[in-house]
Amino acid sequence: MAGNAIDQTRRMLSLVTYLRERPGARVADVARAFGITEDELIGDLDVLPMCGTSFRGGDLLDIDTDGDRIWWHNPDASGTSAGEPLRLAADEATALLVAARAVATLPGLRESDRQALVRATAKIEGAAGEAAGASSRLSVTFESEGGVFAEIDRAISERRRVWLRYYSPARDELTEREVDPIRLFAVGHTYMEAWCRLSEARRTFRLDRVAEIRLLDEASDPPPVELRDLSEGLVQPAAEDPEVVVEVGPGGRWVAEYYPHDSAEELPEGGLRITLRTPDPASLRRLALRLGRDGRIVSPEALADSAREAARDTLAAYGE
Repeated sequence: MAGNAIDQTRRMLSLVTYLRERPGARVADVARAFGITEDELIGDLDVLPMCGTSFRGGDLLDIDTDGDRIWWHNPDASGTSAGEPLRLAADEATALLVAARAVATLPGLRESDRQALVRATAKIEGAAGEAAGASSRLSVTFESEGGVFAEIDRAISERRRVWLRYYSPARDELTEREVDPIRLFAVGHTYMEAWCRLSEARRTFRLDRVAEIRLLDEASDPPPVELRDLSEGLVQPAAEDPEVVVEVGPGGRWVAEYYPHDSAEELPEGGLRITLRTPDPASLRRLALRLGRDGRIVSPEALADSAREAARDTLAAYGE
């Protein structure tokens, strides 16, 4: 899905070959060879022991590190013996067949992919023998997010624009917009990064907030944008994002710890003047309500006015 996830997968596949040929390789040398930080390498090494030809004893890669060197205790797990034909156990065959049939029913799946999946499923059924019978009595139904994902994946593949009805929590309303999809990625939830034609800016949409989706015949043509590195999480301001200034008192200093920011200047009596960037400034109205007397939005002026109005409406609602 996400570009960084694909890069990590390719890197880890290369790591398997690299480490088998270099027993006791130094962490620093391996990180340098792959052009990544030592922390990123350690993250890969934490994942590799969960990989193998099956989840049965001896089949998973037994790789660990003492922080300085990397040791692989069972390199034969991916050696010549791993190239022998696999024999699926009954539970493995059942899980694989149920998943394959479920994916084949996803709306929006490219027909060529669907046919390839159907052919592969038939081969697995033939190889599984009696174990295939149990899988026919089980089924999985994907929730709506799966259909949205498939439609967006198709739109990206066919370079088509998408129409959405999307719930905006910042405004607490459904909006209609046309977007040019850029990529799908997952950080806790599944998201689409796209160029929004309503705001004429890059926006991120959470798939479970898409109420309705339709592929358009119009070609998708997002302007060139630099993809953000999402390895550290979703909330990462970009230089082109609008600037917001928030002033908080001592009780609101936590904002500087929770929100990535450009600067935090000390104010008299223990306050802070925080400058941050966000692709959706309106989302900070909720922050202003949460801060209450402990802080306020200073700029942009329109957002500050909107936050004050939201606060007045909230107080009026409590007063009724």
